[in-house]
Amino acid sequence: MRVVAADSGAAILNDAFEPLQVVAASAILVEPPYTRVSSCLAEPIFAAVETGPSLVVHELELCWNLLKEVKADVVHLDMSFRGVSLEELSVVNLSQMRISRRARGHVLKILPKIRKIGADIKRVYGIDVLAIGKESIPVRVAELTSGAYAVLYSAKRAAQQEGRLRLGLPAKCNAKIAENNVTLQSLIPAEHDVTGSAKDENGVLKEVEIKEMLNPCARGFRVLEMVKSA
Repeated sequence: MRVVAADSGAAILNDAFEPLQVVAASAILVEPPYTRVSSCLAEPIFAAVETGPSLVVHELELCWNLLKEVKADVVHLDMSFRGVSLEELSVVNLSQMRISRRARGHVLKILPKIRKIGADIKRVYGIDVLAIGKESIPVRVAELTSGAYAVLYSAKRAAQQEGRLRLGLPAKCNAKIAENNVTLQSLIPAEHDVTGSAKDENGVLKEVEIKEMLNPCARGFRVLEMVKSA
């Protein structure tokens, strides 16, 4: 089974290690054994964390664009609704799910848009978009991939400013930074071989100094601190 999935990952942090902006979004294609990317579209977004729910629309649009280039059997979306197809996601069955009123309100705002894109994907490519969320390994790969690209986008910003920049990585992963490549490796048990990576084609990693540390205010998360190279 070939799976297209999308997610947004990594956030710029303030001095109190609180997230301010989500840095990157990516849509990816994965194939067996589902541990790394076969094809990818990634974009810098630097979106305020408050806009989180609306990012799902953008992620689905990235999936739509990737499907113009690759073939897949299904799309996995980072919405945790037990893997229900977007075609079946409605106001009625949302009201029957055990989710908070706030979460339900967020979904209702974007429901018409994601249902339309999901219907278009079904009509054109004959495949379902499943609201499967973090239960999906392809979504995890997309999360790590967007995080890897976020390192590059953040490094470029850090090289253009004075002072340090803190980037919060996705949950339970660490960064392996080579001369022209960033790889985020999952630290979750049974996911040791699950990775997301980004190639540094513009040499931005050479322009910054990067130090990795634990996030003191969020257990399970790591932080990259970046400063412009002297």
